Amino acid sequence: AAFAEAVAPPVHQAGLTLICEPGRYLVAHAGVLLTRVLYRKHAGGRDYLIVDAGMTDFVRPSHYNAHHEIVPLRDGEGGRPMETVNVVGPICESGDFLALDRRLPAVKPGEYLAVLGAGAYGFVMSSTYNARPRPPEVMVEGDRYYVARQRETLEDLWRGETLDPTTWYQA
Repeated sequence: AAFAEAVAPPVHQAGLTLICEPGRYLVAHAGVLLTRVLYRKHAGGRDYLIVDAGMTDFVRPSHYNAHHEIVPLRDGEGGRPMETVNVVGPICESGDFLALDRRLPAVKPGEYLAVLGAGAYGFVMSSTYNARPRPPEVMVEGDRYYVARQRETLEDLWRGETLDPTTWYQA
């Protein structure tokens, strides 16, 4: 309201129309990426949580160095010790990470993590790199939910491809 009171009068006096697209401000915090811890490993003096989501599902951390809070879905009994870990995806390349050197409560394989603030640039920036189908999108309100976009399948990735050489064109 304060912003509108300051900006709207001069814009109106200038005979202009102001169109405001709130975008990320409204939807970033409306979405989370849920991921399951597949396994843990220690290598090169670092601890890693390998999860089932990565840069193909949420590219902002690896490509833009964006920081997104990550929390375990279950708090644990009486709290958990904190540890510094790299949360990495399953693609096994250096750019496939959700967080590096992050302090998190200790979690075990099979547990779920929530990557917060993924609503604005999650699915829309996801990819099928390395033949990884994109995850589903689920809408939640209170104790109700529905699948707004089905999980992609390998067949979805192959749709539109052809092995028919009669479709080739001559340049």
